[in-house]
Order: sequence, then C-alpha cells, then structure tokens
Amino acid sequence: MKLEVLDAVRTLRVFLEEGIPADKIGTVVLAYTVPDEAYEIEFCDSDGCTTAMFAIQPEDLEKY
Repeated sequence: MKLEVLDAVRTLRVFLEEGIPADKIGTVVLAYTVPDEAYEIEFCDSDGCTTAMFAIQPEDLEKY
C-alpha cells in the first residue's frame, strides 16, 4: 500500500509504548523507503496538539 504525505490513516493494532489504541486516526507526515517502506504518523488530540508521532509499518495502517 502506498500512502502519500497528508493522507489520513487508521491504526490496525495497539501501540502500547506510544499510548495509541487500535482504530486511532492519524496523518502521514513522512514516507520512508529505505531500508523498508514505513510512514511517520502524527496523532493529535481534539485541540490539534500532537500527542504522538512515530514511524509505523504499512501493514499496521489503512487509509482512512
């Protein structure tokens, strides 16, 4: 699955270390191709403040 910067995505699993549940909506801010495909996803609260931002493998995301 190829995603683009600014695509909205939904997590398919829980990320306990970052405090992100499954089905959380985030935004792609960077796309990596080396060494493997991955996406830097930003998660925000209802006020628009960033609550987490980290790289996620494409199999753990779906386009929203």
